[in-house]
Amino acid sequence: MNLSYDVRIYKLQYRAGRPRPYGVRWKVAGEPFSKWYTTDGLADSERSGLLQAARRGEGFDTKTGWPQSKLRSLHNISWFQHATEYIDKKWPAASANHRISMVETLVTVTTALAAGERGQPNAETLRTALRRWAFNPKQRPLPRPPDAEAALKWVAKASPSISALADLAVLRDVLDACATNLDGKPSAPSYLSRRRRVLFNVLKYAVSRKRLAANPLNDPDLDWDPPSRDSVVDEVDPRVVGSPAQMRQMLTAVSYVGRTQGPRFVAFFGCMYYGMLRPAEVTSLCRKDCHLPPSGWGKLILAHSKPAAGKAWTDSGQVHEDRGLKGRGSREVRVVPIPPELIALLREHIRRFGVAPDGRLFRSVNGGIIHPSTYWRVWQRARAIGLDPDEQDSPVLGRPYDLRHGGVSWRLYAGVPAPQVAEWAGHSLEVLQKIYAKVVAGFDDVWFQRMNDVLSSQPASEEGKNQ
Repeated sequence: MNLSYDVRIYKLQYRAGRPRPYGVRWKVAGEPFSKWYTTDGLADSERSGLLQAARRGEGFDTKTGWPQSKLRSLHNISWFQHATEYIDKKWPAASANHRISMVETLVTVTTALAAGERGQPNAETLRTALRRWAFNPKQRPLPRPPDAEAALKWVAKASPSISALADLAVLRDVLDACATNLDGKPSAPSYLSRRRRVLFNVLKYAVSRKRLAANPLNDPDLDWDPPSRDSVVDEVDPRVVGSPAQMRQMLTAVSYVGRTQGPRFVAFFGCMYYGMLRPAEVTSLCRKDCHLPPSGWGKLILAHSKPAAGKAWTDSGQVHEDRGLKGRGSREVRVVPIPPELIALLREHIRRFGVAPDGRLFRSVNGGIIHPSTYWRVWQRARAIGLDPDEQDSPVLGRPYDLRHGGVSWRLYAGVPAPQVAEWAGHSLEVLQKIYAKVVAGFDDVWFQRMNDVLSSQPASEEGKNQ
């Protein structure tokens, strides 16, 4: 859009015998424009609007002749329409997990904006209708139950215009909703950050479509702070990190889960601990990715992952989606050195179970892709075997993902520089330092002892020379 402030607005014109005899005429950067009406009142109102826009210092579009405020009103649609258009545009190129993030944010904002309007349906019914149909282009054409159909008709009428979000009071209410879970508790910082990024992009799209003059999230007068989150942190709780001895116990316990199921997961969980792999990376791990020398350390060369997003969110209709590594380009790889302990686990797994036709190491008894619910159940059963009652009641190794935390922690404990650990784990240094802040803080005694060892090893004669 090219704007000009060279504007001339003329007196009303009258053309006898025409269906619309009363006209408004003006020029923008020398180009003539006109609009004709049936009554002089309508024409005069339009001319008055043009004059007021010019007095406010608005730019006029050289293509259409309209001032900025008029263009926004012409392009203004409801938030619900805008959100639906946005998800349709972004869906094809988005990963399945990012689709979920976008939809969750749009559901949260849409319900917050329409809240309190007359005839509001049950909150759960409305969220389900928005999530499963309105904001899922893949499932939108499918039949839906009457209550969901009614909920979507209601929200289409109750949704305010997209321009309502230019009101900072409204925007603060929306941000409050994004910062709050359904149970009323504050959202974790990572969830709030994700929702805010999505909202920013939705509003940025509104600016590009001339539905907003500017992104209100950039407004310096938006003095908004998230609700108190004293008990909500992103950092890893040091209590969940198991010791190497506990990990050995747990991997042994995994081998005793079920008659055939548990042994298939010993190396799976070993990769998460000894290799710091995410579950989606372990699921995608192939034999060609593993360099397993007969002695010493080996390495894993990671290039792919199989996150489990759900059939509703993937293009293939499968639970898992083939993706590159998290936070990296599609062709980037990550090299992770692995200790002899993991080499032995992987060699034994390959000897006992072989590999899938496509080279994958880990598969179900039927040859399928490992589902998160499966390895979650195996891990919970292993905790009941491998930990004593007090440990079972504690947070230690409560979730499979805690193994990855443990893998990062023992490397930091060993004194490996944080930038190197971050590279191996697939984190940025900033994220690693933030997430593992409390874990690293717990190593002070280790660092003190190492510094004392250096000081005590220095000969007394050298101390005198250095004074």
